[in-house]
Amino acid sequence: MNPNQMVEDESHPSITAASCRIQRLSLHLTPLPPSQPSPQLNMLTCAKAANKLEVDKVSLSTYMRGKNRDIQEKIIEFFESRPDLQTPVGVSMNEHRELCMRQLVALVREAKIKPFRYVVDDPAKYFAITEAIGSIDVSLGIKLGVQFSLWGGSVLNLGTEKHRDKYFDGIDNLDYPGCFAMTELHHGSNVQGLQTTATFDPVTDEFIIDTPNDGAIKWWIGNAAVHGKFATVFAKLILPTHDSKKVSDMGVHAFIVPIRDLNTLQTLPGIEIHDCGHKVGLNGVDNGALRFRSVRIPRDNLLNRFGDVSRDGKYTSSLPTINKRFAAMLGELVGGRVGLAYASVGFLKISVTIAVRYSLLRQQFGPPEQPEVSILDYQSQQRKLMPMLASSYAFHFATQYLVQKYSEMKKMHDEQLVADVHALSAGLKAYVTSYTAKSLSTCREACGGHGYAAVNRFGSLRNDHDIFQTFEGDNTVLMQQVAADLLKQYKDKFQGGTLSVTWNYLRESMNTYLSQPNPIIARWESADHLRDPKFQLDAFRYRTSRLLQSVAARLRKHSKTLGSFGAWNRCLNHLLLLAESHTESVILAKFIEAVHNCPDAISRAALKLVCDLYALDHIWNDIGTYRNVDYVAPNKAKAIHKLTEYLCFQVRNIAGELVDGFDLPASVTRAPIAMQSEAYAQYTHHIGF
Repeated sequence: MNPNQMVEDESHPSITAASCRIQRLSLHLTPLPPSQPSPQLNMLTCAKAANKLEVDKVSLSTYMRGKNRDIQEKIIEFFESRPDLQTPVGVSMNEHRELCMRQLVALVREAKIKPFRYVVDDPAKYFAITEAIGSIDVSLGIKLGVQFSLWGGSVLNLGTEKHRDKYFDGIDNLDYPGCFAMTELHHGSNVQGLQTTATFDPVTDEFIIDTPNDGAIKWWIGNAAVHGKFATVFAKLILPTHDSKKVSDMGVHAFIVPIRDLNTLQTLPGIEIHDCGHKVGLNGVDNGALRFRSVRIPRDNLLNRFGDVSRDGKYTSSLPTINKRFAAMLGELVGGRVGLAYASVGFLKISVTIAVRYSLLRQQFGPPEQPEVSILDYQSQQRKLMPMLASSYAFHFATQYLVQKYSEMKKMHDEQLVADVHALSAGLKAYVTSYTAKSLSTCREACGGHGYAAVNRFGSLRNDHDIFQTFEGDNTVLMQQVAADLLKQYKDKFQGGTLSVTWNYLRESMNTYLSQPNPIIARWESADHLRDPKFQLDAFRYRTSRLLQSVAARLRKHSKTLGSFGAWNRCLNHLLLLAESHTESVILAKFIEAVHNCPDAISRAALKLVCDLYALDHIWNDIGTYRNVDYVAPNKAKAIHKLTEYLCFQVRNIAGELVDGFDLPASVTRAPIAMQSEAYAQYTHHIGF
């Protein structure tokens, strides 16, 4: 489209207002071709960039992209070739829901990409697909996850061969769109407190699914309001007995419950479905509420991998207690957390890329009678964005490691590995999504008024991502799980037990880091020392170990008077800080390892610079902790601050290359303010000039 021609056409009386609007909206789908670079709009080079590192963008992006880039590019190309499947700004809720379903069907049936086949057999490929899909439309990414990871994953992970044989093809080809009905109105995080019941009737060989009160209504169930035909319903399994109690509660189990007719889509008898309505974000996902009134399902609809009921009503399980069965069930569902942590990093990369490119482009103020300077040359803008850019890289490598461990867990089914992945996924999901949520607002602010325009994406990214902090485990609850695991490892260590892989550094920590800090090392302030990965990782782990020791002592003290629950609540903020510190230690360890393993020397040098900024920025932000225990002397604290500022400046000099290293498709970072010289031409045409 010729932009000049568009302006001329808009002035012609024969062109209606509607056609003008269509022309403007088409710019969302088909960006204007690059115009001749304007000398005033080219990205500026910092005046003091004499010591700028060289960055090989091809080598860096090759190291970052991973082995599944081909299928991601295929997905991006497919949707770029289909304007009818692209989500316009300002789409209504109902239109968005139908569009998401069309997008998902097109992906599976036209592009021939079948994500369900990789959920168990190749999780890394599955998460790569979801990352690419989420960049097209976050609602589409969540809807895909509900269908294949939650509904489909529950059938594969909690069911047995008979369930796979019956449902796999229908889930895979979308003939059987389904839901994951766990959350209730009164119970979200406390899954063991669910009130929905599944009572076995030995006369008819059926389970009767009931919602006993309003608080037990299944709530926020994705795919339920419009498209779902089945639901995996989590309910207490109730068996009749011959004793005085009459019934026995066997704990929470999962059941396949049809909710709509496969042909007419009419709601089935005994089932009530209500629409949860318009949300803050993700309005392409049809969240609904489900109530069951004596809904009968065959006994075979119990997903019976961890517990089964025979024809005569006898219960059998390889796991001896309700708690062990519950833990095994939730352990198989941890993939949702892995996926959210991985996807959240994608949000962070997109927002940082837009903000950095805008900041390189945007000029404001400058020395008297000299040209204005790039706003990324201002120290305040560097302090906002450069640590965030460093965190994007750190989180990338940490979540890659998480996906790798999760893939190993699905193949090996090792009990210790399951426990490690559970703790690691809880910490990374909570930490990364909380950080990204704050960063999205910071990136919007860093782009000034232009960041507030919907076309520049920060609003939709922020709104769609916000719920990541809540679903698949509330972040505060997940961090408590990490803290509880740390305390268990701490206890086991002193009882001579073996530490699991995720926590094995604690063995050395308890013996070394808790001793009196070395007064000589506390005063070392050379750049070589501060940039030594050993110093950085030791500092992170020292803080974690101090927090662990002190909170354990506090819990022992308070439990004597308050009991275990009261003591935990009294120390809760301390426990959350402990979990956060441990997660940061894991992230830094994986970043250091990734730098070491990078095969290209030029890229390795760039990653080392970014890793140093990530580490020292965190140490400086918590410098009070290190000063309080004399881990860092005053002169060393000043040196850390100065070096952190210097590293911010150095990372700024290669910021453009670093965001290019993410290798994000142009359509993903399509905000006009981030599109270099043609940005303002497209941006002004968007609003009608």
